[in-house]
Amino acid sequence: MSDFHSSNPWQDPDNRPVYAKYHGEFSPQRLVFNANLQEFAHRLNQIVIAQGQGRMTDSDALRQIEQLWQALKRSRTGLGLGSSD
Repeated sequence: MSDFHSSNPWQDPDNRPVYAKYHGEFSPQRLVFNANLQEFAHRLNQIVIAQGQGRMTDSDALRQIEQLWQALKRSRTGLGLGSSD
């Protein structure tokens, strides 16, 4: 059986996230939001893994996911990115 982390292109051997390059229309705000979005995805993955391994209850996982989502929405609004961006 292969080791998941060694074959996972989104994870380096030291278990740190590997972020994708930004290829969208450039602006500093969009670049920051992209970084925030990738961090959201990484942290969401960590929560799902912890819940799946029984290290976190369903309600705690949902609460943390909701907090992450609200923080991502605030970041988007704070960066001045509208619904068409």
